[in-house]
Amino acid sequence: MAYTEEWVIARARDAYERGRASFDVRPERTALLVIDMQDEFVRPGWSPYWVPAATRMVPRLRQLIEDCRTASIPVIWTIFDNTHLELDRPRALRFLPHADTDWRRPGPTEVWAPMGRRSDEALIRKSSYGAFYDTPLDTMLRNLNRDTVIVTGTLTNYCCGTTARQAYERGYKVVFGSDTTATDDESRQEPELAVLRKGFALVLTAEEITNAVNAATTASEDGYRLQSSQEAP
Repeated sequence: MAYTEEWVIARARDAYERGRASFDVRPERTALLVIDMQDEFVRPGWSPYWVPAATRMVPRLRQLIEDCRTASIPVIWTIFDNTHLELDRPRALRFLPHADTDWRRPGPTEVWAPMGRRSDEALIRKSSYGAFYDTPLDTMLRNLNRDTVIVTGTLTNYCCGTTARQAYERGYKVVFGSDTTATDDESRQEPELAVLRKGFALVLTAEEITNAVNAATTASEDGYRLQSSQEAP
């Protein structure tokens, strides 16, 4: 068979639009990652790095967090900690600095309080875009016996996208929130989702993630009830 240019382009376009990933989201094997929902990115007007789209999607993300808590899915938070002296950052970032203004946060980097992080939920302070770079995240997930991660937060095409790629390369199943991630230029959202959809992740809305989790929970409970009834005398 001769593959025409039109055929291969159409095939690629279909993968960008429809995706290739297919797997069940099993709550007992899943963790929710909330990436960098911190003051300077989410608190309205507080810093030049404010991401308005991230602020707008906070209610939807908070609901997803609650849904995951209900399903006993651990919630792991990260913050991009720019209070470091940059000695532990990738060398390349010294030539491509994150900061482009003289603004400095007045105190320690923290998750934006209205996000409702609980004190018993893990918080990772990272020094680069990806949450796996030089952090204990991979060890934490393996200790929790989790092989699937749900990636949410900001920025879609920087810290969230990098984390999704790092998870994929480490063998994790990756679910990426299409409407629970946000970036500073909303025209960049869909192009990043398209790349992730084709090559790295199952891209779902918050509602679709919750439905998948609930369906898996119901199936597991039904299986348990069936097994129990079969074992009963």
